Amino acid sequence: MSNLEGEDLRAVHAELLQRLDLRRTDVNRMSDDDLWRLAQRHLRDILDQRHGDSPAERAALEKSLLQEVVGLGVLEDLLRDDSISEIMVNGPQAIFVERAGKLTRTTLHFSSASAMQGVIERLLQKTGRRVDESSPMVDARLTDGSRVNVVVPPLALCGPAITIRKFGKHRPDMASLIANGTLSRDMAAFLQTAVLARRNIVVSGGTGTGKTTLLNCLSALIPAGERIVTIEDSAELLLQHQNLVSLECRPGNVEGRGEVAIRDLVRNALRMRPDRIVVGECRGGETLDMLQAMNTGHDGSLTTAHANSPRDLLSRLEVMTLMAGMELPLAAVREQIASAVNLIVQQARFPSGARRIVVIAEVTGTESGRIQMQDLFRFERVAAGGQDGAEERFRACGNEPVFFETLTPDLRPAPLGTAATC
Repeated sequence: MSNLEGEDLRAVHAELLQRLDLRRTDVNRMSDDDLWRLAQRHLRDILDQRHGDSPAERAALEKSLLQEVVGLGVLEDLLRDDSISEIMVNGPQAIFVERAGKLTRTTLHFSSASAMQGVIERLLQKTGRRVDESSPMVDARLTDGSRVNVVVPPLALCGPAITIRKFGKHRPDMASLIANGTLSRDMAAFLQTAVLARRNIVVSGGTGTGKTTLLNCLSALIPAGERIVTIEDSAELLLQHQNLVSLECRPGNVEGRGEVAIRDLVRNALRMRPDRIVVGECRGGETLDMLQAMNTGHDGSLTTAHANSPRDLLSRLEVMTLMAGMELPLAAVREQIASAVNLIVQQARFPSGARRIVVIAEVTGTESGRIQMQDLFRFERVAAGGQDGAEERFRACGNEPVFFETLTPDLRPAPLGTAATC
């Protein structure tokens, strides 16, 4: 460890900031390398006057201070670590990361609250967003596509909170999901048939269950000759189609003007001659517009929503549709949902960190004012022959999908059996 600790470390940090005088230095005209070299020159001068650490200690201290003053502090190494999928900062002293679906606390921390505030400013600098007491929440996208959310006091009582959902460099596909145990080969083949047959699919699940990853994989199955319009709150889809238009909503400015909501983009997408519309997530009044699109010639559209089960999803779709402000009778809303949504794919994350598709259900219509469904695939945990623990398996439920009757011979697969599939 370095000889500089506590008050001494904060004093060096403060003196380096004073020498740099970042408010007067035209940082925007300097490259990152030039700014780093300038700060490094000042820091070495400060350290020469104060302490004589060993070369290894001094190099580590120099890197740490430079990252915190002109970089992203301890976040830099975490952002470069490809094994980390999410970074959560609960104040200057508590930093958690997610690896392989599991949360762990790191030993890293910021030297002070002011140092963390400086990192937040630099994190948001290139996004054109800012956060302060007058606007204490911000949602932005970094240059690499990662999504960052920041909440500061007075809303965050324990100090500033940063959540970064990292943008994976690896482009997921069905093969990788099968290898990870997210679904079985039979389920993957069925979903591919459903996409080619232009079924409207909603991927449902909680936060961090892999909904966007699956949406990516399903979107990649859309034939190359179709025009796709994607609509997202923060761009995360990685599609390679030639005829692709990607739209991203825009928050309002400080005065509350200029906002372009997902609902606005969904309505505009209908004028762009799409074959399919892919909405990153339905969470409000845009659900009504999405259902209307699915019911008016845009078959094969895809979206996600938060829900704990397929039945819960149907209830949420009803509520979100009514959030559009239209005074529609509940029976009419349910008819719209039953007509628009063909398949629900439910995902879950388990305590081990594993993500699984736990149910694939088909919406079959309405009866006595209630939306009817049938399960096609389920994920089960069964006792392993009297031994401790349990066996995990994916099982076809034996129900024939209604839409199989309308498939052309080239798309119609073999009947779904009831055997367990892994």
